[in-house]
Amino acid sequence: MARIRNRRKPVAEMNVVPYIDVMLVLLVIFMVTAPMLNQGVKVDLPKVSSEVLPQDNDAQVLTISIKADKTYYWNIGSEVDTDTVQDKALTLEEMTKAVTAIMNQNRSQGKQIQVFVRGDKAVDYGSVMAAMGGLQEAGVGNVGLITEAP
Repeated sequence: MARIRNRRKPVAEMNVVPYIDVMLVLLVIFMVTAPMLNQGVKVDLPKVSSEVLPQDNDAQVLTISIKADKTYYWNIGSEVDTDTVQDKALTLEEMTKAVTAIMNQNRSQGKQIQVFVRGDKAVDYGSVMAAMGGLQEAGVGNVGLITEAP
């Protein structure tokens, strides 16, 4: 009796199981290394003079100062004024409410406002960023930072 061989046709499909294993290993590697990439590096920034920002002569200028004790002082006028104080706030929420009122009042009168922030060098970066977030909540779209020449 002749033995009938059952020949199979060769399978033309690609076996993707090893590729899935490699992909999962790479995914785990990137998940482990990604948080390490976000750590900060201590950098001493150079002290250089910066260019003067262009100023719209028709716009009112709101200058907000953040002191070392994290209190907020501001004034509004026709130019950047760092000497006079019109109002102050002890918390970020108070400052946000006051700036919202200033912005709404000037918008209703059709005036444009430029906002500049002065942060004391002893104030941490997070406090300045929180103030800028509060200004964004108040409807300020463009904020300039004031620095002093070395």
